[in-house]
Order: sequence, then structure tokens, then C-alpha cells
Amino acid sequence: MTTHAPQAAHTVTLPGSLDEAVAALAAMPTAVPVAGGTDLMAAVNSGLLRPAGLVGLGRISEIKGWQYQDGAALLGAGLTHARMGRPDFAALIPALAAAARSAGPPQIRNAGTLGGNIASAQPTGDALPVLAALEASLVIAGPGGTRREIPIGRLLAGLDMLRPGELIGHVRVPLLHAPQTFLKATGRMGPSRAVASVAVVLDPARRSVRCAVGAVAPMPLRPFDAERWVSSIVDWDGERTLAPDALAAFGDYVAAACIPDPVPVPPNPLSPHDPHAPHDGAEPGTLPPAVLHLRRTVATLARRALGRALA
Repeated sequence: MTTHAPQAAHTVTLPGSLDEAVAALAAMPTAVPVAGGTDLMAAVNSGLLRPAGLVGLGRISEIKGWQYQDGAALLGAGLTHARMGRPDFAALIPALAAAARSAGPPQIRNAGTLGGNIASAQPTGDALPVLAALEASLVIAGPGGTRREIPIGRLLAGLDMLRPGELIGHVRVPLLHAPQTFLKATGRMGPSRAVASVAVVLDPARRSVRCAVGAVAPMPLRPFDAERWVSSIVDWDGERTLAPDALAAFGDYVAAACIPDPVPVPPNPLSPHDPHAPHDGAEPGTLPPAVLHLRRTVATLARRALGRALA
């Protein structure tokens, strides 16, 4: 598995179908499924994970493509970021393609998969806010050929977890046939992990704007009040444009919802001149400079993402 790991997996299974993979996991509960391995191998190399076995998903062709089904796209969990970044996929789900293209350097995009991005549930996962804004759902494969479907938000929030022997087989994404955008801010130049990310999609059929913010919390956040407010002022029957001040107000609304003001705390009984008194560089009841900068970043991303979608 790696030259740095003192222990290697004892068993490696390479099933040819999704049901065979589920059966392999059921037969060896301590095994770990692996597709691209971008997160798994990082955990192994750092000593955080020592799997007793691996179930490789690389030979399962049914999860490497997509198909149309009842007004939605059924995406295989084995789709790589590189594949989702291509023009034909971008014409289908533009925001997800944009997220895939920004997922990291080429070696990561060529190996990392959609299902892995979801299953690892890293807060900085670029696909997660897009899927949350699109209100995607997961098709879970279970023992005995069973399938169940859950909203992605329930899995990311921990309200409906994967059961033993289950795998994410497909992701069902409603096709809105409307503009959608994804933007993210990073801490350095070039492909890297997001400091904050924002996905905005328009849903003309429901006359709504949907927005999700990633990387600022353990799971993508949906500012529902901001969505309802901006949806009410968009001229859905006209040009769908907003004045710059309305776009700025939306950005501030989203940022304040996702990074709220701190809860007031009782006065510190210690004297301000006491060297042992806690101090974080900010006045009581105000945001620390780093958090304030993050809020401004989210506001800028949300404003720009909505502006581009409406344009």
C-alpha cells in the first residue's frame, strides 16, 4: 500500500460489480472500500488508518458513467474529477464540472472520485456544496441487491449514515437546465484546498435561488432565509437581473447566516490588566479578525456567484 506504512492490508478484493463489492464488505466487515484512494492513502501514510483489508472498486464499470433517468442524471460514484471536468459533462451540470476542475492538481483529479468525495465528507470537498445546492440524493447499494435512496444532506449531517456492508453506488442529480455557478477561495495560488466555497443554482421551475457554502463548517450550509429573500426579488419572467446593491446584500446575508455573530458572554471577572486574562485580539462580542476576513470572503463569493448565474 505504501512504503511509509509499517503494516499492509492482509486482503485485497477486486469485485467486478457493485453487488459483488457489497458481498465482499459483508464477508469482511473490517475491510475498507477504495476507489481513487486520495483520502484513504493520506490517512494510511499518516498512521491514522490501518485497514485489515481493501475492497477495490476500480473494476466496477457500472459506477464509472452516467445516465438520464426521470429528469435527473444518475451519476456513478466512480466518476473521477477529471471525467466530470470535461465539456460534455459541463454541459450537463456546469457547477459540478467547475468544482471537479478545481479539486486539485491533475494527479488528484485523475484518481479522486465523486463517491470518495462524498464518503470521506471532508469539509473542504469541492463537490459537496454543489450537490447540496442541487439537492442531490444518494443511491445506496446494500446486501442482497437492495437499494435505498437518501438526500445527501442527511448523510453529511449524520442523520442517516451508511450501514455495515453498504456502498454509495450512484448520485441522483436533478437536471435544472438553468445557470449555476461554483466559486472557491484558497489560501495560495494554484489548485489547493478551499478556505471557503459557494455554489449557486437557479431553479426557474420553482422560481427559486439555491445556495450552499462549503469549507466553513463540517458540512455544507444552506442559508435558507437568504435564498427565500433573493428569490422573491428576482424577475423570473424578465431578464433576471439584480442591481449591484441587491447582489451585495445577498452576499452579506449569506455570510452572516453561515458565520454568525458570537453569542455574548458574561464579563470577565479578571481585570483587563491581569496578564492571565484571556484575550483573542478582538473586543468582547465582536468577530476575531480571521473570522471577519472569512465572512467577507464568503460574502464576496456569494455575490459573485449569484451575479454570474443571473448574467
